[in-house]
Amino acid sequence: MHIRKLAALAAGTVVIAAACSSSAATIAPTQAPASVAPASVAPASVAPASQAPASEAPASAAPSAIACTYAKPVRVQLQWVPQAQFAGYYAAQKNGYWTDEGLQVEIVPGSPDIVPQQVGSAPDGPEFTTSWLPKVLEAREKGGSDLVNIAQLYQRSGTLSVSWKDSNITSPADFKGKKIGVWDFGNEFEVTAAAKKAGLEQGTDYEKVIQPFDMSLLLNKQIDAAEAMTYNEYAQVLEATNPATGALYQPGDLNVIDYNAVGTAMLQDGVFARAGWLAADPCNVEAAVKFLKGTFKGWAFCRDNPGECVDDVLAAGTALGKGHQTWQMNEVNPLIWPSPGGIGVMDASLYDQTVAVATGGGVITAPPPADAIRTDLAQRALLELGPDFDAKGTSFQKGTVTVTAGGE
Repeated sequence: MHIRKLAALAAGTVVIAAACSSSAATIAPTQAPASVAPASVAPASVAPASQAPASEAPASAAPSAIACTYAKPVRVQLQWVPQAQFAGYYAAQKNGYWTDEGLQVEIVPGSPDIVPQQVGSAPDGPEFTTSWLPKVLEAREKGGSDLVNIAQLYQRSGTLSVSWKDSNITSPADFKGKKIGVWDFGNEFEVTAAAKKAGLEQGTDYEKVIQPFDMSLLLNKQIDAAEAMTYNEYAQVLEATNPATGALYQPGDLNVIDYNAVGTAMLQDGVFARAGWLAADPCNVEAAVKFLKGTFKGWAFCRDNPGECVDDVLAAGTALGKGHQTWQMNEVNPLIWPSPGGIGVMDASLYDQTVAVATGGGVITAPPPADAIRTDLAQRALLELGPDFDAKGTSFQKGTVTVTAGGE
């Protein structure tokens, strides 16, 4: 896919004195937003991998901001319940990174009944939404969403398929004749695209089983393979007791398919905002930049202080124990770090792969239009954070965590 170079941010922008209030309306999860027609061009705002990230530019290159006052809180809709998957947001709130920017931010947890890209697409929905890129691209193409990716936090996919060793399922080609568990609501795209890449069709070559958001079907051997995230459900298996031994299950008891290695990995947790909201008021754009600055600082804090971030998540009311959240924090960080172009900056090649897998797997019928993504806000946030902010985390190394029974 052809990627056009991101236009350079203009320096020396005139400061406009304006007092603006960001909106904070009731979330309407079932409201259908306006249709967005697909196009065959790649987003013009995606910077090529060779382009120097904003974090390397001198701080003086950052454009001047419009002066805005935010009298009402903005909201960020999470994809799921409080857990270390979202630790950077809780760190930004606790450490005052958003308030330092003049923003009040309300973190809105998800639930099994909330589809974040639907909630975030509603005209009176939250100002910011976390979701997976292919889910949003699908919502846009179907009509009813003008969500725009304004920051891509996860640089790698956390999706796995997990099976027992004796199942001999070591690749998607081995799904043939098996019961393959996946989650619904767009969480299954990497798995089904991998099966299709292997020449298998669901319902004909294998049975697709919609699994609950746990590993009960696999543990009870009701399915042959289950979808899992590195930071969550995979650990749930290892935290369970093997009835044959009386000890916890071990990695050697399992086969694991990593969709990064298979080649059907798609970009997951990103930050989205409605194009209509961004265009409605210049102060909304300023709020977005400020929100990203605080968010990036929150995730950098969790990279460097994972234990404190686990405690923050536990204080937020997570349903899973400290052992599980410690595992999760240790697995989430390497999905973000290192960020070669700077945290939040979309990698053009990963974007292209996501679009290619999404179209090849039937998630969308055509590449999305150019306005599905804009990278200028993340680039500007990094410019304003300045050269002393470690935006890449080049020296990051994953830690080691001991599995605890039941995740306690």
